[in-house]
Amino acid sequence: MSQAYPLTAIGGRHSIPSVDNEKIINEVMGSGLRALTKLADSPLVERFGLQNRTRQLVYQGAKRAAETAKRFAPKGDTPSGSSPKFDLRLTEEQRLMRDTLRRFADEVMRPAAREADDRSAPPDGFLDVFSDLGAIPMAVPEVLGGAAETVSAVSQMLIAEDLARGDMGLAYAALSPLSFVNALVHWGDEQQQSTLLSSFVDGDPIAASVAVVEPHPFFDPAALRTTAKKKNSELVLNGEKSMVALAHHAKWFLVAAELPKLGPRFVLVERDTEGVEVSDESAMGLGSAGLGRLRLNKVRVSIDALLGGEAALQPDARAAYDDATNRGRIAWGAMALGTSQALLDYVIPYCNERVAFGEPISHRQAVAFMIANIGIELESMRMLVYRAAGRVDAGLPCAREAYLARTLCSDKAMETGTNGVQLLGGAGFIKDHPVEIWYRQLRSIGVMDGNLLL
Repeated sequence: MSQAYPLTAIGGRHSIPSVDNEKIINEVMGSGLRALTKLADSPLVERFGLQNRTRQLVYQGAKRAAETAKRFAPKGDTPSGSSPKFDLRLTEEQRLMRDTLRRFADEVMRPAAREADDRSAPPDGFLDVFSDLGAIPMAVPEVLGGAAETVSAVSQMLIAEDLARGDMGLAYAALSPLSFVNALVHWGDEQQQSTLLSSFVDGDPIAASVAVVEPHPFFDPAALRTTAKKKNSELVLNGEKSMVALAHHAKWFLVAAELPKLGPRFVLVERDTEGVEVSDESAMGLGSAGLGRLRLNKVRVSIDALLGGEAALQPDARAAYDDATNRGRIAWGAMALGTSQALLDYVIPYCNERVAFGEPISHRQAVAFMIANIGIELESMRMLVYRAAGRVDAGLPCAREAYLARTLCSDKAMETGTNGVQLLGGAGFIKDHPVEIWYRQLRSIGVMDGNLLL
């Protein structure tokens, strides 16, 4: 998906590296129209009733590209290193993408959420339907066989947010193969990309998952207990991973493991490899993602299975894993945003329509203030998550911003879920309303530090 240039300014006070204005103008003028044409040809445009919007978007594409290029043209003697104004506007492509994903979340995911949660697995064919949206090809650059002019962390963050509006567990299931693909795009070597990416880009709904989280208290993705020890031309993996989405269906796992004296790295592990064991894992939330526990008992893989190939054995390759950790924290923050927004959109009309003692309960200050606080905290969460994603696209350091986003979202997501149940009273405790599912899912943000990558 096209990079959202206005969003790269998120963080206001931080300077943006100097860029070639002519290069930006050429990029903006040349990008967008090809992606718009692909979107216009998609059968999902007609399915979700977006024909008029798409035609208008294509018609105005050249004009908007020119206007965008004009905005980035030199404007006199601008001081070196100065930042564009603080701007959260999305591109037209991102708006169209959001329209499609929100309809998918509201019309496909939310109606299926209850049954999926009860059976602890996504509905049959769910990955096929999600694959038809084209999110994976639009996450892969054209040079690697995909449909994206450039890959944008902001766009990936928006996908996570909008899918979580429908159901966080199903969103986790849908985003797991996308996370696997994102890792290949960002850090895979040429052989890994050419071997694995084509199957995903061609539209085959291949189940794949990222395994970072481990089942022990105070888990830290920088201090892994799963190990990958080098023996001759092989790696021997031992350890255990928890809360892995699509565990029983995944053909590939991207496993985070500690390499002695080098630090954490990612290793590609095929499900059928000897020593790989998968078992069921019951959890308070995210059950609809098909969670499982992954055990690695003397699993032997080639050294080429290291994400990035033998180059990952270099000491400075640790930076890729740290980057993945930051992107994962932003992704889970985006999931918290989507589910929190769904909860807020549900409790407002409920409290306006629920009458007690002759008037709507929203007339009570305690109720009105609680709803207002949810809205306030949601906006603060959104600001931090968007800012962190914007810094990724700008090529700026984002470890601090990603950590702040995770800290705030993990705290406020749990508070939002609790308050949502409180606002519905006894109705919030029973399964007639989706609030109890959202409550359980929002609490997972505090324990999930990994397993998703933008």
